[in-house]
Amino acid sequence: MSALTEITEAAQTADPHTLRPEHERRMERTQEVLRERGLDALVVTDPANLYYLTGYNAWSFYMPQALLVPAEGEAHLVLRAMDAKGGHHTATLPRERIHGYPEHYVHRHDIHPWEWIAATGREVGALPGGRGTIAMELDAHFFSPRAYLAFGATLPEAELVDSRELVNWLRVVKSDTEIALLRAAGEVTVRAMTAAIEALRAGRRQCDVVAQIQHAQAHGTEALGGDYPAIVPMLPSGETAGTPHLTWVEEPLRQGEATTVELAGVHRRYHVPLARTVSLGAPPPRLARTAEGTGLALDAALRTMHPGATAADVHAAFIAELTRHGLRKDSRIGYSIGIGYPPDWGERTVSLRAEDPTVLEPGMCFHMILGMWMDGWGYETSESVLVTDAGPELLAPLDQGLVIH
Repeated sequence: MSALTEITEAAQTADPHTLRPEHERRMERTQEVLRERGLDALVVTDPANLYYLTGYNAWSFYMPQALLVPAEGEAHLVLRAMDAKGGHHTATLPRERIHGYPEHYVHRHDIHPWEWIAATGREVGALPGGRGTIAMELDAHFFSPRAYLAFGATLPEAELVDSRELVNWLRVVKSDTEIALLRAAGEVTVRAMTAAIEALRAGRRQCDVVAQIQHAQAHGTEALGGDYPAIVPMLPSGETAGTPHLTWVEEPLRQGEATTVELAGVHRRYHVPLARTVSLGAPPPRLARTAEGTGLALDAALRTMHPGATAADVHAAFIAELTRHGLRKDSRIGYSIGIGYPPDWGERTVSLRAEDPTVLEPGMCFHMILGMWMDGWGYETSESVLVTDAGPELLAPLDQGLVIH
């Protein structure tokens, strides 16, 4: 049996409707941590965390929605009324624990859906009715200051505290099921990046190149469908290659210039990002030297990436080798990945940087993003890496180094 066949079969057995036991184990661990911290309840709003705990999956995160998790008892999912049916189709919670707030709460200046969410949580016993400590995901992308004020005003006796990314940290070490999904996403990544490299030719509009990338991301493989990424393809080119996080324009690619490509393959919300740099023609010496030095530094970091090492150890190995080549990088060199929803595929937990003492464990997964952004030019490469007992596993194995057309 080929490696791809094994990945495909493992991913296909991870059907959302068969994941109830895994969701229940995750919920039990979440509630265990709540009790350990002396918390009465947790309000989950990050769509990646909703998916992790229940399987709920829809493009509804732009509206107020929450999973209300008591330290003891049953969790309840609260969505906009029209999205409750989506909860019935995707979440592994029973229907009686999925609630929809009325439409007249949407986009009003005088009332707010979070008032209804708070009141409903109290009525069903998911939130304390009087005094109690409720942890909230205060740094989640889709939880607004007004939502916080509306929730607090409805439960004035409760003490509201920051969850400190409680669920995000539980997601850091992946289960066997999650590892199968990440490997499947890696297959999609290889297809998408291969399509990008083949499409990058002088005279082609950047938007046309991205159209091919997005087709490959959605198509996936013949056996594994792709999903939409949390971040659109990024394609800085020419002078803008020295600037991260730019997307694309309609201008044509030019001979003699380099383009950095950063994208992700996605399968069932699991993301495997990858970056490569393509030079249209012979690269200038400074770009070639930077690519060589960065590649050797990446190798040094990968040799350090084993269970028992710390995030800071990996960073130190990279910086030591990079410095030997006269290069410098001030930003972190990686971060934890797994489930992703817009606007980011990072887990907002472990960072590969000097200040992070996190000890690496088997099942952790990182995007090692090595952007060397200079003044008017740049080089970018990356790898998505799974930590295993046997060492680092590249989830999207594709030729490393500078690509020259």
